[in-house]
Amino acid sequence: MRQFTAIVNPTAGGSTGVAALLRVARLLREAGAELETEYSRSLVHAQDLAREAGARERIVLAVGGDGIAGGIGGTLSGTGTVLGLVPAGRGNDFARALELPTDPEALARVLLDHAPRLVDTIEVESARGRAVVLGSVYAGVDALANRHANHARVLRGAASYYMGGLRAVATWRPAGYRVTVDGEEHTHRGYTVVVANSAYYGSGRIIAPEARVDDGLLEVVMIRHAPRRLFFTLMNELKSGAHVHRPEVRILRGREIRIEADRPVPFGADGEVDAVLPVTARVLPGSLSVLC
Repeated sequence: MRQFTAIVNPTAGGSTGVAALLRVARLLREAGAELETEYSRSLVHAQDLAREAGARERIVLAVGGDGIAGGIGGTLSGTGTVLGLVPAGRGNDFARALELPTDPEALARVLLDHAPRLVDTIEVESARGRAVVLGSVYAGVDALANRHANHARVLRGAASYYMGGLRAVATWRPAGYRVTVDGEEHTHRGYTVVVANSAYYGSGRIIAPEARVDDGLLEVVMIRHAPRRLFFTLMNELKSGAHVHRPEVRILRGREIRIEADRPVPFGADGEVDAVLPVTARVLPGSLSVLC
């Protein structure tokens, strides 16, 4: 029977992280699994706890949102330790990409019975150093939107990201980007550049419909300058992925992508990294073992 160490972000989505784990934990223990619970004081502390549990050959459960999932998943990338997710955050986008069920009983069955699957991760290098994340790296207006969403005190989930996007777009001025994909340089002026391992970001918005977590490639989505009214329309089209058909959107694929800009442009990754370009993202194929 499997042995789990659950690492909880107590603040993810309010107090829902603890509540989500309690529902799943009862089912795991009733099935005979061993489960220990650790509460993280910070993302760095959560990563330390994950490494310690992995060294004891336990399955690590990341309980929370994309921040703790990406932080723990990045730490476990390349180690052979198996990761499980108990989604309980604002976005839960990587869990969505893995098609994890939201029903506690169905999720418990995945954690108990399903074989681990190898998925890709993203190595991120910038002036702040090296990190490994799971879902995406985004540079431009969406990094500002994510920052606003993270500081929202009233709204949650998709609503916080949508309002954060409106606030960011209202003050954004186009940036000149230089995007190098596997050694080939592309210039771009506009709103954002997204390097996606997962199709989803921003609480279920389909930024890269063709992105797959296990194909050894990253999707590069570039949104060029357009009137603000058109950009708001495009934001709505992210719900279905229809934005990719617009002439203002260009999509490339590659294994190593470097993003630079003609002025200080913020970038983020999995909702946690908050820095300024330039940044380099590299795919790490099949580097993480996940229950999904």
